[in-house]
Amino acid sequence: MEKYDLIIIGAGSAGLPAAVYAARFRLKTLVIGEIVGGTIINTHIVENWPGVVSITGWDLMETLKAHVKANEVQIVDAKVTDVERKGKLRFIVRTKAKDYSARTILFATGTARKRLDVPGEKEFENKGVSYCAVCDGAFFKNKVVGVVGGSDSAAKEALFLSEHASKVYIIYRGDKIRPEPINGERVQRAKKIEVITKKNVSEIFGEKSVKGVKFREGGSLAMDGVFIEIGATPNSELAKKLGVKVNKIEEIIIDESSKTNVGGIFAAGDVCNRHFKQAITGAAEGVIAAFSAYEFINNNSASLGLEQN
Repeated sequence: MEKYDLIIIGAGSAGLPAAVYAARFRLKTLVIGEIVGGTIINTHIVENWPGVVSITGWDLMETLKAHVKANEVQIVDAKVTDVERKGKLRFIVRTKAKDYSARTILFATGTARKRLDVPGEKEFENKGVSYCAVCDGAFFKNKVVGVVGGSDSAAKEALFLSEHASKVYIIYRGDKIRPEPINGERVQRAKKIEVITKKNVSEIFGEKSVKGVKFREGGSLAMDGVFIEIGATPNSELAKKLGVKVNKIEEIIIDESSKTNVGGIFAAGDVCNRHFKQAITGAAEGVIAAFSAYEFINNNSASLGLEQN
C-alpha cells in the first residue's frame, strides 16, 4: 500500500489549491475526487476569482488541475468509500479499486444538492427536472422554465437560462430573493425573468415530460422545465465516522487554521462551517490546511516515531 503525507479527499476549488501548496511544502500528496474539478465546473461564468475578470467554471478548474499536475501531484478520479484510523497517526483511505495510506487527511468534500422531495420530482428527473442549468439549459431554447430558490446561485442559474429560454420564473418561498447585489441588479434588468415570491412548489406535473408546477398556496404555473437550486447538504459523513465534530447542519467545524477537533484531520471549503462560501474562500482554507498539515507532521514525526514514506 502506497504511503502519503497528505491525502486530500475532494478535487474542487478547495482541494486543488491545497494540493499545490502541499507540493510546495514537499509533502507527498494525493488528491482523490469523485468529480474532478468539483461542482464549480457546472458554473456558467465565474467573475469573482481574483486576477481573472471572467472565466467559465470548467476553464477555471482546468487551470487548477494543470497547476496541480505541474507540481507532480497525482489526481485519482474515484469515490472514497471509507477512511479508517490506524494507530496514532496513520489513516487508510479506501476506494473501490485501491486503498491508500496517509499521515494526515484533508476533507474538501463539498456539498450535495438538496432536493424538493415533492411528487413528480424524481419521476421527471432528466425529463424537465434538472439541478444544473449549464448542463441542461440549451435543451430549453425558446421554452418556459422555472428556477426554484432565492439564493445567489438561483439568480445566476436564471440569468444563464435567460440566454436560451423564452421566459424564466424564479420561484421563492420567502418575501424576496437574496442574490449578491450585482446579480440582483442583473435579474431586475433581464426582461425574460420574472420573480415570484411567497410560493412553495408542492408538485411537479406532466406527461412524458414536465408541463408545470403546483403551489402549496393554490394554483399552478405552466412550464417546460424546472431547475432546483435550494441549497446543499455538506458531505461530512466520512469525517463524522472518524469522530470529527460537525454543527447542527452537518458542517465540519474548523478553526482559523483549518484544523478539526481530531489531530491530523483538516477540512476546507463548502463542507465547513463558514458563513461566506465561495471558491476563493475555499481555496484559502485549503491552502491553510496544507500548511497546518505540514506543521502537524513536522511537530509529531520525531516524537511519535512515525515511519518514513
